[in-house]
Amino acid sequence: MLGTMFEDRRGEKRLFRGRAILLAVLVVLSLALIAARLFQLQVVRHEHFTTLSDDNRIKIQPMPPTRGLIYDRNGVLLADNVPSYALTIEPEKVEDIDATIAELSELVPISELDLERFERLLPQRRRFEGVPIRLDLNQAERARFAVQGHRFPGVEIAAELSRYYPEGAYTSHLVGYVGRINEQELEQIDRSDYAGSNHIGKVGVEKYHEQWLHGHVGYQQAVVNARGRVLEQREQKTPVPGRDLHLFLDMDLQRDAAAALGDRRGAVVAIDPETGGVLAMVSSPRYDPNPFVGGIGYKAYAELRDDIDRPLYDRAVRGQYPPGSTVKPFIALAGLATGVTTASQGKYCGGYFQLPGHSHRYRCWRRGGHGSLAMEDAIVQSCDVYFYRLAHDMGIDRLDDLLAEFNFGRPTGVDIAGELGGLLPSPEWKQRVRNRPWFPGETLIVGIGQGAFLATPLQLAAATAAIANGGMFIQPRIVSATRASLGAPLEPTQAQRRPIPDQDPAHWQTIIDAMTNVVEGRRGTAGRIRTNAYRIAGKTGTSQVFTVGQNETYNEAEVAERMRDHALFVGFAPIEEPRIAVAVIVENGGHGGATAAPIARAVMDSWLLDQRVQAPSDADDGNSP
Repeated sequence: MLGTMFEDRRGEKRLFRGRAILLAVLVVLSLALIAARLFQLQVVRHEHFTTLSDDNRIKIQPMPPTRGLIYDRNGVLLADNVPSYALTIEPEKVEDIDATIAELSELVPISELDLERFERLLPQRRRFEGVPIRLDLNQAERARFAVQGHRFPGVEIAAELSRYYPEGAYTSHLVGYVGRINEQELEQIDRSDYAGSNHIGKVGVEKYHEQWLHGHVGYQQAVVNARGRVLEQREQKTPVPGRDLHLFLDMDLQRDAAAALGDRRGAVVAIDPETGGVLAMVSSPRYDPNPFVGGIGYKAYAELRDDIDRPLYDRAVRGQYPPGSTVKPFIALAGLATGVTTASQGKYCGGYFQLPGHSHRYRCWRRGGHGSLAMEDAIVQSCDVYFYRLAHDMGIDRLDDLLAEFNFGRPTGVDIAGELGGLLPSPEWKQRVRNRPWFPGETLIVGIGQGAFLATPLQLAAATAAIANGGMFIQPRIVSATRASLGAPLEPTQAQRRPIPDQDPAHWQTIIDAMTNVVEGRRGTAGRIRTNAYRIAGKTGTSQVFTVGQNETYNEAEVAERMRDHALFVGFAPIEEPRIAVAVIVENGGHGGATAAPIARAVMDSWLLDQRVQAPSDADDGNSP
């Protein structure tokens, strides 16, 4: 019995010892695994977890760059960055946001647009970040809030830089404006470079030169707590500000061109023939771009969008009009360049022209005809029949080839967003677009700048500048130079130049002499703008809005105002050493010599004589197109 009890105790000891050993081994293995894991975490992966820890503790805050400024050629500021003051609400400090907004509205006006913007931004911000409830506080509103601000815990006035256009409507189409980045733009931009930026160029120079103007984002490291609140500022990288732009534009000339055009619908473009620099570019009617910066209200935008006069439409670079008789000098040059005619060869005008074997009459603007005319008189008197015959003799292919050299039918490449290229019709274009063959009569219509032939005022000004400088087409440019920062040297932009193929000086002189007599000659269609101060070369034009029937007569008095002919004029001065080339279109303005030419003369007076402009009379002098 005792032996059995002794053996049981020995067995229990062995069992206990075995279990203890097993437990010890397990403990040692566990400690070893823990030690290995600690070694991996603390030594092997130390850098990785330190980075994760820092990411939780240190946040990279973007520092948006300051947008570049825009100046005219004389240093007049066209696009500025000005302090803007916004009323913001920090949600975590406000117990009842609706009640707070209601009380604030008694102190400063808060519109439905303000409320919509606030409600849209509220869920996108952290509770300790200020959300704007009212933008662009004026001095009186800031003063009222400063007195009553103690009543509104969590409500503060925040300052930021906002875009401002000092010249307002005078540069709305040319300079353009910035607006808040929308979803479509967000998909196209480099989001990292726009971190912290809310605005982007929408139209005009602001859009075309966005990369220059925007600059590059900077950053700063900030130590934050678990809720994201900034506790300490650390290292920072200074943002690179956008480049300043200096334009060829002259604001005195721009204002004078706008005054000369007045309230009429149309456009004026003035170019330096030697540089291709755009001296003035006006589209009328205009609009104030400043409300677009902070976000224009729906009602205000709808009024602009639905206005029958289309103030948002840039007629200078997007308006496509039949150029009418303003292309006759280019058609004549094509005839000389191709050898189809000579300057002295006469063509008879009996009031109409008929294609061989056809009964249809293509009429001249003078129903009785001009008789026999050589090239110069045909341009001076703007004889349609002469150019019907010339276009017919050349054929559409040779005609198109020369007109294309003056950049008709495609954009000039000017550095402004939204330019259209007009239309230089051809048999290939008609077959492709309309699936119909080309008819010989259409060539005649192209010869007088009508039908499907379309050009923008900028194209007409650039082509006229090529005649003024003797055969060099220079790509029009808005920006003359850029500058990295205040005090840094200006870096000029480069002009693209290409010669027009026909370089026979006699041909160019024939065209210039004819355009001179359009203004200076006794029978010239623009004689009313003749001046003793300098000599002008030009060409008037009238483009039809609708087609007059074969046996009908156009009577302006009986036609609705918006269906009347457009008035055009192109010209340059002084003839001996051209310093300015101008193109003018007045929608539904009637005769070019009566309406458009005086506007061009006023612009030339401003540039050449420094003479301020008074809007010309709309009276008709009875001259031809």
